[in-house]
Amino acid sequence: MAGARTNTRRMHRLRDEFFDDGRRYDDDPATRQLSVCWICKGRIDYTAGAGTTPDSHHLDHRLPVSTHPELQEDPDNFEHAHKACNQERGTAAPTAGLGEEMPPWW
Repeated sequence: MAGARTNTRRMHRLRDEFFDDGRRYDDDPATRQLSVCWICKGRIDYTAGAGTTPDSHHLDHRLPVSTHPELQEDPDNFEHAHKACNQERGTAAPTAGLGEEMPPWW
């Protein structure tokens, strides 16, 4: 079976650290853009427990574990996402929007 997900202590630790990074980025307006959902670009609810609500944080793998199992525990493959966005995307590539998000000052 290709792409079997493993649930290791290391992965739990990496997931917790990634959530903490996102929360820390979100707390600072200067780094907030690093903590938004990479799929919809919306702000993630870091006050909710990870994976507990549709707007809560979910660790997403840019390259899916099903096709790239060797990257499951690679932090360079991690992206911040809403639980709902990650579940809707599944293993498909994110759908393209109309272009790059404009900075707030534009």
